[in-house]
Amino acid sequence: MGIFGKRRQTREERAAEIAGKVAGGKGFYGRATRAFLGNEDFTRLQQSIGAYNSGLDARQLVAMGAPTIPAVVVSISDTGKLVNYDPVVDLILQPSGTTDRIALQTIVSKLRIPRTGDQVLLVSDPARPGGYLYAGDGVAP
Repeated sequence: MGIFGKRRQTREERAAEIAGKVAGGKGFYGRATRAFLGNEDFTRLQQSIGAYNSGLDARQLVAMGAPTIPAVVVSISDTGKLVNYDPVVDLILQPSGTTDRIALQTIVSKLRIPRTGDQVLLVSDPARPGGYLYAGDGVAP
């Protein structure tokens, strides 16, 4: 707690706050980023930050004990984007026991990129009913 009762933010909290403002185009950082990048690049930036946040959400849900759903990778393609040097990929997944296919854009570890036919885990997305988040291959890093 600070001198006047305001708690001081950690670097990670401050970075997350700035990233949120940039992605939303709000505040000084968001407006400046939008002005310098232009619409097309700003849209790509928003997608990358969204993929990063979905990865964080999935890890938090799995850590809290949310049930996971096994799925098989039907196809994987590179988007050409990187977040913290990890690739953002488009995945087509088929959950076990169904014939439905799910399309996701997510960040994967460059050391553990799934291949076609590999089994991975999904977790239900609480922000989008009926949606899923990529939860990795179930092997701890």
